[in-house]
Amino acid sequence: MKLAHKNLKHDGDSEALLSKAKQLEKQGAAEKATALYEKITRKDPFDEYAYNRLMIIHRKNKEYKKEKAVLDAAIKALQQLYSDSLRLPATPRIKTLSKQILEATGLADKSGNLLYEREPLHRWKTRRELVIKKIKK
Repeated sequence: MKLAHKNLKHDGDSEALLSKAKQLEKQGAAEKATALYEKITRKDPFDEYAYNRLMIIHRKNKEYKKEKAVLDAAIKALQQLYSDSLRLPATPRIKTLSKQILEATGLADKSGNLLYEREPLHRWKTRRELVIKKIKK
């Protein structure tokens, strides 16, 4: 899976943890794999792959409250990352031009609000709504 929002590769320790977690998951040791994925997300809160695997493990085990907690943490982390990257420059001329470009390309409305969410936020928010419905059942 390509991480478009991240230019840095995993460091050696994170890469080792990811491969160990994948191996444990294939062997059927979901609890141990979950612990490693959680450790990875604490170390790197923007690791999309680790969040996805945690969600899948909880979904397979029908642990919807835990899946919702992972979804909430993942959405919050990526929203923070994306909001930091969307800060407009300080000069008024550049702000105006940036806003005009976003409007002209259809990426923002007239008040400057973005119309589309970056992936995986949209997918995760949709999944969150489904999980909430399953919890209420």
